[in-house]
Amino acid sequence: MLLNVDDLRSEARRRLPRAVFDYIDGAAEDEVTLARNEHAFNSWTFSPRVLVDVGTIDESVTVLGRRHITPLILAPTGLCGMAAPRGEILVARAAGRAGISFTLSSLSAVSIEDVAAAATAPLWFQLYVWRDRALTNSLVERAAAAGYEVLMVTADVPVFGQRERDHRNGATIPPRITVKNAFETLQRPGWLIQMLRNPRIEFANVTSNRGQAGRPFALSRYINEQFDPTLTWKDIAALRSIWKGRIVVKGIMSAEDAVRAADEGIDGIVVSNHGGRQLDGLPASLEVLPEIVDAVGPRIEVLFDGGIRRGGDVVKALALGARACLIGRPYLYGLGAAGERGVEMSVTILRAEMVRAMALLGRPRVADLDRSVLRPAM
Repeated sequence: MLLNVDDLRSEARRRLPRAVFDYIDGAAEDEVTLARNEHAFNSWTFSPRVLVDVGTIDESVTVLGRRHITPLILAPTGLCGMAAPRGEILVARAAGRAGISFTLSSLSAVSIEDVAAAATAPLWFQLYVWRDRALTNSLVERAAAAGYEVLMVTADVPVFGQRERDHRNGATIPPRITVKNAFETLQRPGWLIQMLRNPRIEFANVTSNRGQAGRPFALSRYINEQFDPTLTWKDIAALRSIWKGRIVVKGIMSAEDAVRAADEGIDGIVVSNHGGRQLDGLPASLEVLPEIVDAVGPRIEVLFDGGIRRGGDVVKALALGARACLIGRPYLYGLGAAGERGVEMSVTILRAEMVRAMALLGRPRVADLDRSVLRPAM
């Protein structure tokens, strides 16, 4: 019985080869930040009010000028197609039925245009500003032409993090095929048959630049070389010349950077430590959220990403000042567990838990969620 996100995780672990599951589930080095993201929510307990009319719960929010029926946005995640064939299309369709926005990764296994053609949800596009500025600009132009509404620039990957699970599983550059990982893949025949019946996995948005080098781990060397350690705020500002819509910067973990984003006229920021997948030893995203919200006030919209596994976690992030929350691993677990239906289940589960928590707290509207909802855990 799949009752919560952890159940979806367990089912995904059962259905996927270990290397694929660990790619979704894992993080950098000792994975301390990954664990801290989840545990940080336990630092806060709820302070409920009773005898409040909660017959109708309004979970709607306005994010970057668009009304969202719930404060959830699907985060960008690379190569969803490893969890299920044509994974990004499955996620986009599930997002449309759920009435929430989906953020497509630059490193998707389905092209910008193909996802746009299949989607009924509002689409955002996540961008890495690479050394090859011509390639970077072409991705931005393609996303604009395809109707994506928001450009989300990831700022916390000047170099690639050390994800040791991937190395141990042979997901290295180039791939290291071992008896162990070949045997584990053969133990997941359902996944393997699906993969064999569908187009090979590739970084769909950049393969045209690399010809026949389109296999994901052959391309990984090229992608890793493209991360630009010289990236600065000037490069973000330069995107205004080719992108006329809203711009969000993802990877903000300090009040100073949040204020700089507001000073630069950025429309929104995502408080995020990349799910623990980059620098290990960072604080949890939730731990720095209040100070960032206090530093920028109403000057810029603050979104949150990191460690959400329950609807109550969403409520806590909103109470600490986030406008809305991004989820990544929860919907990937759903995708691995049950494909498109699993993605929809992950959103449905979190929404039901969030609405129930709001009712039990005596806060019938998202606008009622402020720091009075919380007290520090003893």
